[in-house]
Amino acid sequence: MRELAAQLGVNPNTVAAAYRTLRERGVIETHGRRGSRVRPTPATTGRERVRLDVPAGVRNLADGNPDPALLPRLASAFAAAAEEADRRPVLYGADPVEPELSRRARAAFDADGVPDGPLTVAAGALDAVERVLVAHLRPGDGVAVEDPGWGRVFDLVAALGLRAVPVGVDDEGLLPDPLLAALAGGARAVLVTGRAQNPTGAAVGAPRARALRAVLAAHPGTLLVEDDHGHGIVDLPLHPLTGVTHHWAFVRSINKAYGPDLRFALLTGDEVTVDRVRGRQRLGPGWVSLLTQRAVVRLWTDGAVDGPSVAAAYRARREVLIGALAARGVTAQGRSGMNVWVPVPDETGAVARLLHAGWAVAPGARFRLNSPPAIRVTVSTLSEAETGPLADAIASVAAAVPGRGYV
Repeated sequence: MRELAAQLGVNPNTVAAAYRTLRERGVIETHGRRGSRVRPTPATTGRERVRLDVPAGVRNLADGNPDPALLPRLASAFAAAAEEADRRPVLYGADPVEPELSRRARAAFDADGVPDGPLTVAAGALDAVERVLVAHLRPGDGVAVEDPGWGRVFDLVAALGLRAVPVGVDDEGLLPDPLLAALAGGARAVLVTGRAQNPTGAAVGAPRARALRAVLAAHPGTLLVEDDHGHGIVDLPLHPLTGVTHHWAFVRSINKAYGPDLRFALLTGDEVTVDRVRGRQRLGPGWVSLLTQRAVVRLWTDGAVDGPSVAAAYRARREVLIGALAARGVTAQGRSGMNVWVPVPDETGAVARLLHAGWAVAPGARFRLNSPPAIRVTVSTLSEAETGPLADAIASVAAAVPGRGYV
């Protein structure tokens, strides 16, 4: 910066401000002592562009959607909420969280061991994650992210001018030693998926949770954000990591279990974090519709989703495919959720050959930073009759990869 200031004949502070502006606008990204580089694409260019156009007649196993047959009917719940709104209209200045929703959500958090804290509602998991990151971080800060991980998280981190620090995962979630290295290297926040991790299906078990909590306890200034979007579709217990850092947030989306269009997530955390999120919400959307909140309460009251049955259905579909692949010498991961992750030697070639064979799967590039090539198969609607032919097709493109975990 000093050299550039001298060449341009300006104050070094002017150059520093210019670099800051470029970073905040997503034009450049900072790599510590390695300097700053121009981004290959704008920060707002999402990984969703790495997708397939699925032709007619091709089986779509790439979209990551839940099985519509396992989603509840919404008409009666919204009708009841609308009737209540007619009797008790919501006006400006009302409490942004429905009291009965708060009570039920808090009871569920207590049952899962999530620490006590204030609660608010966001428009989906990613909305909650964004608001929490903005509440604490500044452009250029490092965020430890799962790799493989949710592609939209990578996009969000870049769009906010933050720096993604990839941390490897296995079937138990984040690997402790790489996480420790990321935090020791200056990452100020970490994003963790407790179960149904996208794309690998990883779920944090009790031993791994203890190890990760020990890492976080050594860096109490870290902002911890936990994502529980798998609630209601997973039959593995939750092992939360919250409680060992000064600032934390726990996000629980209901969209996978109740319907993506609900755009609804619960957020709890430490008082400072939730207060900042609420304050920023007031200056934007104000609140998430109480009509929707009351409809969600009605869905919960009516037992509209049989969580154990839904989780069992997804588990069966994952295990049948993973077993069929194993019988053909192919190692795949999918401990929870609705996806199976399959390492392949040539990701682009594998996706193209499977498409030619009548199967559309998601290219792993949407979900990877440094991890090896793979494909993601969404099994939410996969029938048992389809499993054998699909496994044969995948085996033909994955045969060159020996069984291995993640790095």
